[in-house]
Amino acid sequence: MNPFFTDYAEYLNSFFPGEKVQKISVNTGAGCPNRDGTIGSGGCIYCRNDSFTPGYCLKSSSITSQIENGKHFFRRKYREMVFLPYFQSYTGTHGTSGRELRAQYKEALSCSDTVGLIVGTRPDCLPDDIVKMMSELNEKRPLFVELGVETTHDSTLRLINRGHTWHQAEDTIYRLADAGLHVGIHLIAGLPGETEEMMLKTVDKVCSVPIESIKFHHLQVLRGTPLENAIESGTIKIQPWTIDNYLELCVNIIRKVPRSIAIERFVASAPPGMVIMPKWGVKNYEFTNLLINKLKAQ
Repeated sequence: MNPFFTDYAEYLNSFFPGEKVQKISVNTGAGCPNRDGTIGSGGCIYCRNDSFTPGYCLKSSSITSQIENGKHFFRRKYREMVFLPYFQSYTGTHGTSGRELRAQYKEALSCSDTVGLIVGTRPDCLPDDIVKMMSELNEKRPLFVELGVETTHDSTLRLINRGHTWHQAEDTIYRLADAGLHVGIHLIAGLPGETEEMMLKTVDKVCSVPIESIKFHHLQVLRGTPLENAIESGTIKIQPWTIDNYLELCVNIIRKVPRSIAIERFVASAPPGMVIMPKWGVKNYEFTNLLINKLKAQ
């Protein structure tokens, strides 16, 4: 057990005792309401979806094929494991009816060694009928919902063209939790205009609502994004984080996150060729080891 915070493996072990659990990304070709004109266009200014889409995850393949390819990929390292299909690409609950989503989820759950599901989505793409359907599936096997929240500051959400407010995110978190679903959220540290005090206020707010896990990312400026263009034109400036600065921020974050909330990760991991800044060259487990060593030394 990690002495400083509840890590994600420990959290999953509470659902699947003794099992090695692996996420497998699934791409159904779902769109994003912030790109297709439903609520906006252009998407979030930092987003480049292919930066986190694995090579085995092709929308031209069936859900079953993607899962089987993912299992083959991961079993090269560990022979014995169980799997959580992760509907990750873009917004997993956008542009699809509840009936179609149910069919997709049932197909994923029918694959061997699948023990539950993870659905990545936005706070504004979870109408009540979809939440109800998810809740029904969750009664048989755990269904985890990962919400992109990013920050609780509406001024920042507007600046990054996120397309929703903190109030919408808060309302959705409560609706999901009331339906018995397992809620995780994504936050980004270092968004334009945000001070460390603002980031820690976000942590305080999200820890006061019924979530079970947090995935932290540091802001990466990726090639081909509106953020890159805005920085080059001088319309947006961002704080140039060093790894030591970010380690110190994460120490302060950990002090605020209760053990009842798991921390899934601390850093983003886009392919190096896509990253303009910061170029730290560390993987999540390497950063976590540095962080734990820093905590031990204090």
